[in-house]
Amino acid sequence: MRQHATRTTHIAMLLLLGLFSGLSGCSWFAGDLQDPTVRLQKVDVVKAKLTEQEFVLHLRLDNPNDSDLPIRGLTFSLYLNDIKLADGESDVWATVPANGHRTLKIPLRTNLWRNLRPIAKMLENHDKPIRYRFYGVADTGVIFGPSVHLERNGEIIPGDFISE
Repeated sequence: MRQHATRTTHIAMLLLLGLFSGLSGCSWFAGDLQDPTVRLQKVDVVKAKLTEQEFVLHLRLDNPNDSDLPIRGLTFSLYLNDIKLADGESDVWATVPANGHRTLKIPLRTNLWRNLRPIAKMLENHDKPIRYRFYGVADTGVIFGPSVHLERNGEIIPGDFISE
């Protein structure tokens, strides 16, 4: 009787293991998964109140891998110079095709009021570049999957975005 229970337990564990390993996008081992590159293509202003601003970030993800990259959530931070503008989290679900790209629309809420003076000072000289940094971590897979890192550093020139 005891041997039968042990065999049943082993069979159940094997079935469960087979189920999890067969789920699309799931992986037990990260392998040589490369991080995608990210570019900020556009920013839409949704709402701009005194103490809260809402934006939609249009992020282009380029997948350098030979297999599709399922994105199942994203946490990120956005900086201008050394000022943290926002931390965000999105429950976006998307698949970036193998060796392809996809644009994600990520909502962002922030309060620029607490950093109004330094931001205004940055914007005084329209020709002086402002450093920006975007850092994020995206979860992959449905249940088990490695995380990939998204990072972009660069400069913007305020005069290119501010109409006179």
